[in-house]
Parts: sequence; C-alpha cells; structure tokens
Amino acid sequence: MEKSKRPYVILSAAISIDGKIATETGESKLSSDRDYIRLHKLRSKMDGILIGKNTVIQDNPLLTVRHTRGKNPIRIILDSKGSISSNSKMLQTSDEVPTIIAVSKKITKSNLKRLQKFPVDIIISGEISVNIKLLLKKLLKKKISTILVEGGGSTNWEFIRQNLFDELIVTLSPFLVGGNNAISFIQGGTGFSKISKSPNLRLKSIKKLKNHVVLNYVKV
Repeated sequence: MEKSKRPYVILSAAISIDGKIATETGESKLSSDRDYIRLHKLRSKMDGILIGKNTVIQDNPLLTVRHTRGKNPIRIILDSKGSISSNSKMLQTSDEVPTIIAVSKKITKSNLKRLQKFPVDIIISGEISVNIKLLLKKLLKKKISTILVEGGGSTNWEFIRQNLFDELIVTLSPFLVGGNNAISFIQGGTGFSKISKSPNLRLKSIKKLKNHVVLNYVKV
C-alpha cells in the first residue's frame, strides 16, 4: 500500500529488555517519568492515536495529552464486534476528546445501538475483523495523516505483518519480565519464517533517559 494512500504510521511502545510490554498479570508500567513526558509530547504532534480493544480492557487508558502542553489527537479504537465497555474512560470522555470506533460488519445490532448513544464516530471496515488497510484509507479521507499506534502485541503484529507502518519508537526499559503468557511487543500469528522477510529498519536515533533508552527506527 502506497504511503500516499494512507496516514504516516508510527508504532510506539515501552518494552522490557526481554521484549515484553506487560507482565502475565497485565502490569505495563515500564516507562519512566521522563519517558512519559517524551511520549506525551509525541502524542501532541499526531493527528490520531490508535489502540486495540484488548488494551482498552486491560489498561482502560484515556489516551490524552497530559504531561505536556498540546492538543489531544483523535482517539481510534479497533473493536471488531463493538464490545468495549460503556464505562471505559474513552467512551465516558468522548464528548471532550474526538473518538473513533473501528468495527467490522460482525458488530451486533445491540452493540451498535449502544455505541451510537455516545458522541463517537463509528467506522465499519472489514467483514469479520477490522480491515486495517481499508481503515487507514478512510482515516486519511478524514484528514488524519499521522497516527501513533500504542497497541498491544496483536495490534502491533497486524501493522507489521501487513507492512502498514513507517517508523518504530521503542523505549527499552531496565526490567526483565519473563513469563510464557506475558505479552510481547509482537504477539500472535506465526511470525516471519525467515529473518529476510522481516521489515528492513534503519536506526534513526538513540536517546538515553537515565536507565531507559529510546530507540527510533525508520523503515527503509
């Protein structure tokens, strides 16, 4: 998919040294205070910020700009069946911060009706699950030209598998998490069978934040 036909996509995450973004129990506070400020400055420069349904369930985030001054990006949630809780912070604050729910045609009538009670923009994209490629086209038409993906492992994998990203910013945190069921930066699927099939990345910058290291890669 040509870059001009979709927004510029940056994948962002804080990971442990062994590549985990959360423990088995779901704890994911891997960033430092300084790294949070860096992240929120980045958020303020983006048109949109995207996460998957699992991140909403696990973390119940606000996805707003808080640790610095700046505008809130439009929040985008991937939720094929439209099943996120009405009590989630993002739905509860959707009258204050523009919010898009991306669903598939598999959404139930009851969930659609429930979500329509909130001031959110519902985009149907895909038959069984959200078609990310099609969604990105639709988001570009809405003048969303830059997106920060702060998804979980399965959301990250879909963007990487389908080659729908341009940049990668990972904060390497000074922790070792372990655990077979702890969530990795990329989760699900079979992965790439050969290293040669992995996206070719170029290291753009390295930033040291005390014991954390921010690695910024761009896709070649």
